[in-house]
Amino acid sequence: MYEGFLPTTKKEMDELGIKQFDFIYITGDAYVDHPSFGAAIVTRLIEAMGYTVGVISQPDWHTDRDFKRFGAPKYAFLVTSGNIDSMVAHYTAAKRKRSDDAYTAGGQAGKRPDRAVIVYCQKIREYFGDIAIAIGGLEASLRRFAHYDYWDDAVRPSILVDSGADLLMYGMGEHQIQELCPRLANGENIRDIHDIRGTCYLTEPVNTPLGAAQCPSFEQVRDSKPEYAKAVKIQYDWQDEVYGKTIIQRHGKMMFVQNPPAYSLTTEELDYVYSLPYTRQYHPSYEALGGVPGIEEVRFSITHNRGCFGYCNFCSIALHQGRRVTCRSEESVLAEAERITKMPDFKGYIHDVGGPTADFRHPSCDKQLSKGLCMGKKCLAPKPCPALKVDHTEYLAMLRKLRKIKGIKRVFIRSGIRYDYLIEDKDDEFMKELIMHHVSGQLKVAPEHCSAVVLDKMGKPHIEAYKRFQKRFYEITKGMGKEQYLVPYLMSSHPGSTLNEAIELALFLRDNKIRPEQVQDFYPTPGTISTAMFYTELDPYTMEKVYVPKTPKEKAMQRALLQYFRPQNREIVLEALKKAGRRDLIGTSPNCLVQDDKKPAPNQKNAHSRNDRNRGKNNANSHQRGRNATQKKKTIGGRKG
Repeated sequence: MYEGFLPTTKKEMDELGIKQFDFIYITGDAYVDHPSFGAAIVTRLIEAMGYTVGVISQPDWHTDRDFKRFGAPKYAFLVTSGNIDSMVAHYTAAKRKRSDDAYTAGGQAGKRPDRAVIVYCQKIREYFGDIAIAIGGLEASLRRFAHYDYWDDAVRPSILVDSGADLLMYGMGEHQIQELCPRLANGENIRDIHDIRGTCYLTEPVNTPLGAAQCPSFEQVRDSKPEYAKAVKIQYDWQDEVYGKTIIQRHGKMMFVQNPPAYSLTTEELDYVYSLPYTRQYHPSYEALGGVPGIEEVRFSITHNRGCFGYCNFCSIALHQGRRVTCRSEESVLAEAERITKMPDFKGYIHDVGGPTADFRHPSCDKQLSKGLCMGKKCLAPKPCPALKVDHTEYLAMLRKLRKIKGIKRVFIRSGIRYDYLIEDKDDEFMKELIMHHVSGQLKVAPEHCSAVVLDKMGKPHIEAYKRFQKRFYEITKGMGKEQYLVPYLMSSHPGSTLNEAIELALFLRDNKIRPEQVQDFYPTPGTISTAMFYTELDPYTMEKVYVPKTPKEKAMQRALLQYFRPQNREIVLEALKKAGRRDLIGTSPNCLVQDDKKPAPNQKNAHSRNDRNRGKNNANSHQRGRNATQKKKTIGGRKG
């Protein structure tokens, strides 16, 4: 194996005596050799199998210089947009161009094209002709079927069609790449490799495999929203590694075929993947540009699990990584922590020990190991399944051992606790140690909303679960004499949310004295169930109509209502309340959200001023605590809140 980074220049290629790389890996991210980056895992696996691989990061697509840097690979080009979809990297939920890019050196925007996978593949075809191309990563994975594209406001065909690639690897990719590489090296033509789980290909309809679940065609889902909704349900229903079927979707004269999902990596396989010789650094060529911001949140973090049975409708994990939870061994996690302590700039703080959901360490029940996860059902929503197994014992034991490693001062958990899972644990031991040892002033949790109507469309539990958790969190915190706070993630304008539901959430925030500094507008990213609702205004699982806030004005109203207390939001909140017929919330009483346009009576003004001063004092203290906690995180190298 190479010492240090994999070769990225012709000079490094020559120094290693390599005449032609077996594989050339092209990524839309800057090159970061850390296991939180899919590019690092895939390239290290290829190297570990004994093949040579060159890395081309963020090639300039305006010329052939970068694409031709190494010449043609012996077996295939491997293409990814990077850790996230290139359109999400470039644009906000309001479709405004972002001014920075966390996965680029110096945070510079514009170093990858829109729809990077398509552009890179088209350039490879232009420069190298009929060479083998396989695509993977999040952009390829979530756009594998015909999909609604928020930025075009239209349904696009499978990215395999648009890119002209030969094979698409969806999901995490390790099993696929470990099977594909030796088969290509043994002389198989990539266009004949149609039997690898976790891959997709195009074929003539006459070659369509038997027994597949068929989606409505690209043309049907493009022209009919009900057909689009039906297709999404089929795609999710059969996305299980135990009972999952081959899924097909006609695209013009060709048939798109998705093989069943790859099997989840076993504990032994995960341990191996994370034992590979990552440098855990961005490439040194980026040093002069200020490094790559995206690594700062994960450099001293440890991933201990994969998969998430939480299965929120707005999340892409179910379609990409899968719902089955698998985990690394305790020994593997502790060994990685030991390696981190030897890093020269480690200050003693492990930033996270988590994954998609930090406190998931096992499948949600025993049945899914042999029967798969229940089709069309969720383990935690709207209420926990009676078969749910809640057990933090193993995770807690691992955290205790991590805290005892020489050189580690604190171990934080920042990748997300499922409060609805945690509150079902009849033993408070984990929650107490979480609060005592693993929270840095603030614990981020994600109730997302309070309205049952909206939460049902999100696939989230009802707000009563959050209230139970909130009550217990503050009871334990107070009992320990600590000053720590919950920071709830909230989402505005999700399908199902009318102005009335947004007002309901504003009142919940008022009553619970929550003043969020940040809220997230719903972002219709490729492939999710919520995005299907946004586009079709139908629930794919019931085919019932769903209200969808789509106009910029209504989205702005819903967002402003969650921050009704901000002076700059007063006018738009007033407009929203009047439109919703909620003038009872306009005025000077403590129950009102905003004042009206009329001046209050003198006695009301004085009382209101006193209330304002008191609230202002409390908020100032709260915000100062938040700033202090944030500053502390920055000091220890933690994540920004």
